[in-house]
Amino acid sequence: MAVRGLGCPVRFILTAGQRGDAPQGEPLLADLPAKFVMADTAYDSNRLRANIAVKGAMAVIPNNPSRAQKYPLDKHLYARRHLVECC
Repeated sequence: MAVRGLGCPVRFILTAGQRGDAPQGEPLLADLPAKFVMADTAYDSNRLRANIAVKGAMAVIPNNPSRAQKYPLDKHLYARRHLVECC
């Protein structure tokens, strides 16, 4: 589900339980403006990070523990992900 400020839903995609989270990120974000995109580790993929960068937004996504190339994470912003307006 994509939400904006304080959890107001703007788009959702219902999939089978065995489908991965990261592949749903691109269609969820398509045509939505954003300054920040906050997501959990399940959305940590190079493709999604590139898509977020093209939007001119900052990815606030923790690194998957198995990731070789680590990306910086604004831990303070991530900790407030349920409280801030991010879109």
